[in-house]
Amino acid sequence: MKFIVDAQLPKTLSDFIKSKGIDSIHTLELPDKNKTQDGYITRLALEEQLIVITKDADFLESYVLRKEPPKLLLIKTGNIRNSELIDLFDKYIELIVKLFLTHSLIEVSKTEIVVHA
Repeated sequence: MKFIVDAQLPKTLSDFIKSKGIDSIHTLELPDKNKTQDGYITRLALEEQLIVITKDADFLESYVLRKEPPKLLLIKTGNIRNSELIDLFDKYIELIVKLFLTHSLIEVSKTEIVVHA
């Protein structure tokens, strides 16, 4: 399992995921860095079987219409401090990984995880 963290989210999130022994890259590590287009991220996710982590509703629309990217973790926390985001992932990363074994769309808010069929 490997994640790709989109530009609206901090690189520290990708680094945190890596610290838990899970593969992760951030758009800053791609050739166009945080200017990487959504289409490129989606193609990369398809080719390398990456789970896209994003706040961008455009990815949700693409997922609903075309099932692309094939797996999506939508962050719906609104604006929170990076430390709060990391705390959320620290609390839920094992559950998120487990859920992605059988599901392909998951939303994380400050108070809950919503799994879509």
